[in-house]
Amino acid sequence: MSDTHIPVRAKDLPASVWAAVDAADVVVHAGDWVSMDLLDALEARAQRLVGVHGNNDGSALRARLPEVARVELAGVRFAVVHETGAATGRERRCAAAYPDADVLVFGHSHIPWDTTATRPDGGELRLLNPGSPTDRRRQPTFTWMTADVADGRLGQVELHHLSPRV
Repeated sequence: MSDTHIPVRAKDLPASVWAAVDAADVVVHAGDWVSMDLLDALEARAQRLVGVHGNNDGSALRARLPEVARVELAGVRFAVVHETGAATGRERRCAAAYPDADVLVFGHSHIPWDTTATRPDGGELRLLNPGSPTDRRRQPTFTWMTADVADGRLGQVELHHLSPRV
């Protein structure tokens, strides 16, 4: 997930997102938490949490979270960052900036994204932005992603949708 902006855009994560957190082996948050309370809650509930700070995160969050996180999960090399710049040229820029990653999870735009780029070594970099489960901006739904990782490969990636609150 990314761009939760709690408590500014929502008081809490939707129940279905908490259920996904409870079921996951690893939870990734690509920044713009806004509140330390959510970081504390996710650390308490997630089996494992990988997170970075975003541009809306204050000094307390920046003190606890890196700008870029790198982790290997089941043989797949992940990088997590909040901002990747403009959509135009994103694949080329990210493939050059993260040549040692197989998957890059990012946020900032609140726009779901799932593409593949060719790294300088000829390998592939999968770029994933889960959107936001709490601040859809101009998107039709609130979103987050789940992914299966096993045996050195990224399996199914699913974009989950929640209808706008009324």
